Amino acid sequence: MTTHRLRTPRVLALVSLLAALCLAPPAPAGAAEVVPLADAVGRVPVVPEQAGAAPGPDAFPHWNAGLVPDDGCDTRAEVLLAEAVEVPAAGPGCRLTGGRWAPYTGGGQITGADAAVVAHTVPPAEAWESGAAAWPAARREAYANDQGAPQPLTVLTTGTHRARGDRDPADWIPAEPSAHCRYIAEWVATKLRWGLDADTAEMEAMKVFAEGPCEDTVVHYTVVPATA
Repeated sequence: MTTHRLRTPRVLALVSLLAALCLAPPAPAGAAEVVPLADAVGRVPVVPEQAGAAPGPDAFPHWNAGLVPDDGCDTRAEVLLAEAVEVPAAGPGCRLTGGRWAPYTGGGQITGADAAVVAHTVPPAEAWESGAAAWPAARREAYANDQGAPQPLTVLTTGTHRARGDRDPADWIPAEPSAHCRYIAEWVATKLRWGLDADTAEMEAMKVFAEGPCEDTVVHYTVVPATA
């Protein structure tokens, strides 16, 4: 579990960092961006880590009614249906049975919907300490149920989910080298999509991949408006 950071100095820190580092400005809300990973990493603001309160259990309400409220499937079920390599059967109330998933992060294949974990690419606790603590409740709910892009929600095995916990790339990365670049790209895309920052150690870890083995990786993201 990473430590939590206070957000009082956010604006001053961001302004000074942009001026000092000449970072590229973030994409305007709603504009689709496709940029090299190194450029995307450079757009994530860095805010020093400080101690702070952890989010409460209801800070990020999930799962809600999903993309199609009338289909009876909540966000979790919709993600499982979308990512299945063998689609599960959907019974009354969108009760899913069977199905198979093959998470790119490894840990083996998953058989049966009850064994699959729908996880946030950037865990809610990490989002909280990266800026979401200052959000209104509606925005945190939107974040927790975000299906507007492919990166924010993903299927993990139980083992991978437990191993990762709330840790950022400075402390955890998938064991499979083939997953590293995608994982970093999706982490960065989610941070940019929601206007989240990074601490120093997290930024240095992202740069190692962006300037090394993942230098040819591109990041696709669209910024969610601050009013969402």
